Amino acid sequence: MKRFAFILFFAAIFSTLGQKPELVPDPSIPIPKVEFDAKGDLKITASPGSSNNDFDFLVGKWKMHNRHLDKRLADCRDWTEFDSSSVNTKILTGAADMDTYSTTDFPGMGGKPFEGLTLRLFDPKTRLWSLYWIASNTGRIEPPVVGSFDQNGVGHFFGKDTLNGKPILVVFRWDARNKERPIWGQAFSPDNGKTWEWNFFDVSERIND
Repeated sequence: MKRFAFILFFAAIFSTLGQKPELVPDPSIPIPKVEFDAKGDLKITASPGSSNNDFDFLVGKWKMHNRHLDKRLADCRDWTEFDSSSVNTKILTGAADMDTYSTTDFPGMGGKPFEGLTLRLFDPKTRLWSLYWIASNTGRIEPPVVGSFDQNGVGHFFGKDTLNGKPILVVFRWDARNKERPIWGQAFSPDNGKTWEWNFFDVSERIND
């Protein structure tokens, strides 16, 4: 029994070492505590430096490496890694940002082409960003996640959604401390932010034409 446990211990270490360091949760960056108003809606306030230039670092072409949890909020420990690409542009005279995401290796698609579109809108009154995701295999706009970047180049964006008919919270994290290698992550919470499960990461590398 001890020998079996020893083998499992080192297998876990080697598995961790095999991961790109960006594709696991960064323990030095906590997910901010979520707050709700009297109606149960999320209370989100922009950071002091939030502006419509916050996503300028994404403008251009990127190749990306992704890590995707196979099953969400199901005590799953199996991940799938794959590559993708994206093209980002500013639109609406700088009031918005849009990118298209492309891959033939998206989990569950059986090798068929998959595209996603992210639309990011900046509200000059609240100084909050709203991020909308549209996937080619669903053809619908998902509920937005809303938030801003802090002064250190890390942004958290929160929203409400459902998974298997049950309400959840969603957070997107953009870590743009290294703007030439930004990291995106997604986590779900089934208990209004008391606990979070990370389920998707990607790290981007700029393509210079």
